[in-house]
Parts: sequence; C-alpha cells; structure tokens
Amino acid sequence: MNYHFITIEGNIGAGKTTLANLLSQHFQARLILEEFADNPFLPKFYENPQQYAFPLELFFMAERFKQLKELLHQQDMFRQVTITDYLFTKCLLFAKVNLPQDEFRLYQRLFDIIHQQLVKPDILIYLHAPVNRLQANIRKRNRSYEQNIPDEYLFNIQETYTHYIKQHNMKTLFVDASNADFINNPLHLKVILDALEKEYEDGQHYLTLP
Repeated sequence: MNYHFITIEGNIGAGKTTLANLLSQHFQARLILEEFADNPFLPKFYENPQQYAFPLELFFMAERFKQLKELLHQQDMFRQVTITDYLFTKCLLFAKVNLPQDEFRLYQRLFDIIHQQLVKPDILIYLHAPVNRLQANIRKRNRSYEQNIPDEYLFNIQETYTHYIKQHNMKTLFVDASNADFINNPLHLKVILDALEKEYEDGQHYLTLP
C-alpha cells in the first residue's frame, strides 16, 4: 500500500468515522478522528444557525488545525500510515454554506493562512450517499442535536463537496455509498482495500460497492 496519509470525507452521516476506524485497524495506522463533540457551539448552532455559525466554524478550524499539526508532525516509527476522518478544507466548505458573505470572506483569509502550513493527504476517499440515506444514518446514531437537520442543508453540503472535488485535481476515490455497510458486509470494505492497493493518477476515480 503506497499511501501514507489517507483522508476520508463525506456529508454528515455518510459513514466517515466507521470506515476510518476499520481502515486504521487493517493497516495498524495512526487514527485522527474529528473531536466534534468538544465544540460547545454545535448544539447552539442547530438551534440558532445565524447567531452561532461564525463561532462554530472558528472553533472547528482552530481545533482541526491543532489536531492535525500536532499529530502529523510527530515521528511514529511503528505506524507508517495516518488516517483521518476529515479533510481540513472541510472548514472552508462548511463555512461557505453556513456564513454570510462578509463573514465568509474574513473566515477565508484566516483559512488561507493556516491551510498552507498543513500536510496534504496522499489520497481522499469521498463517501457519497443520497440525503434520505444520510437522514436514516443520522436517526440511527441518535445524537439529539442532529435530529432536526433539514434535507436542504444536507443537500447544500453535498453540492458544495461535489463542486470542490470536481474543481480540484486531487487524487480521490469517489465511492457510491448508497448501500454501504462496512461493518456487516466484508465485500464493501474489500472494495476500498483493493482500491488502496492500486496507484492512481490525480483526479476522480469512481468505486461502486456490490
């Protein structure tokens, strides 16, 4: 396996953390998971998005930067692979959806300063699932503050991710996760593992789960 830094992305409820955990176990990799539960503005944001969007996104950006900078610059002789369940650019994508234009421009200036200091992933695995599947997964994991997320919000996030991936020539495995069950269906995980054994060119490469 030729990739040393693998990032998994997708919409809310797409299964990022589940896949990241399974891949880290398989490769005995260092695992970096987003610590979203530590963000005190998250429940408040879902109740009042306009008031809490800016502090929410600032907190997320600061925490993600701190986490990635500390862990990715540590030497670990026993774990040659690092896997994360988020891309740092997620900060900018969510901010674009959540913030008004003037606040977004300010946020983007801060993001541009910070982003250039971080290591870029060797490959991105993007899990794409329809909104109805995302909502089913959100209900299943039963986080109280997520239960009233509108379909329109999830659709906007989805469109923002898709547009970003199409506009940037980063090496991406674009996975149709409509029926994904990485825990109970070994074939679904095997598709991802087999793909990671290949050497891809930059750009998007589509995977379909059986």
